[in-house]
Amino acid sequence: MADAEQGNQTSLTEFILLGFVSVPELQILLILLFLVIYIVTMAGNILIVVLVVADQYLHTSMYFFLGNLSCLEACYTSTILPRLLTSLLTGDKTISVGGCITQCYFIGFLAGTECYLLAVVSYDWYLAICKPLNYATLMNGSSCLQLAAGFLISALLANSIVTLMILKLTFCGPNEIDNFFCEFTQIINLYCNDVYQMELLITILCALFTLPPFALTGTSYLRIISTILRILSTIRKQKAFLTCCSHLFLVTIFYGTLIILYLLPKTNTYRDLNKVFSVFYTILTPMANPFIYSLRNKEVKKALRKKCQ
Repeated sequence: MADAEQGNQTSLTEFILLGFVSVPELQILLILLFLVIYIVTMAGNILIVVLVVADQYLHTSMYFFLGNLSCLEACYTSTILPRLLTSLLTGDKTISVGGCITQCYFIGFLAGTECYLLAVVSYDWYLAICKPLNYATLMNGSSCLQLAAGFLISALLANSIVTLMILKLTFCGPNEIDNFFCEFTQIINLYCNDVYQMELLITILCALFTLPPFALTGTSYLRIISTILRILSTIRKQKAFLTCCSHLFLVTIFYGTLIILYLLPKTNTYRDLNKVFSVFYTILTPMANPFIYSLRNKEVKKALRKKCQ
């Protein structure tokens, strides 16, 4: 009996990502939609990285972080969309246990890093507008490198801890994941073991990687809005206000969907909307970020025109 139970626990070698509705007409539409999104996302983010590296006038702290954000978004999108497109094209929805855990690791690492990177982008802009006399001192090259390294190391450590704990546990089925990619909160429900401690750890880490940076981001943008409403002319005030609001809207979608998915109580409504919320933070925000944060900036437009001449 014990041998049979052990055999059942170790027999699971792959998962089935249920993904989206299996309707032929919708499959073609989804393939075209996600292919266009992937091309636009990669082109926009790679363009920003190339411009930031190649143009010496963009070698500032703000564009250093925006370049890192674009690099992150390109990696983030490539972790999810190629696998999703392959599944839609071939109809093969299976993924190995090792491949699923690897995808979980990189998605968690990249999302955690992005949370703090978005926060420091907003803080950098806050210092530039509200504390210009202290900006050069606080945001020098050494500080930028230390902040970027700190985000990367923190996210790596956090996801390494969760992954190592997962590898010590045993899957026993069912092997279906009702999403289009692998995520920790769903695969731990397929364990044979008691997962309370794992769920608690994931909740704590998600809280640490979303709530503090979201608070910093929101506070920074509110202070920026307060400042620009006081000191700028009417035309510049409107332009700066709209730019700030677009940034705030985008980061609210990113942080908001993460908070809903990982921190709020799981209800039937949540389960029905899980894939919809996942699309926002894994697919749509990486596509929108280069257009909202970088490609509208006059310095980036100038650099792009110069490279196109």
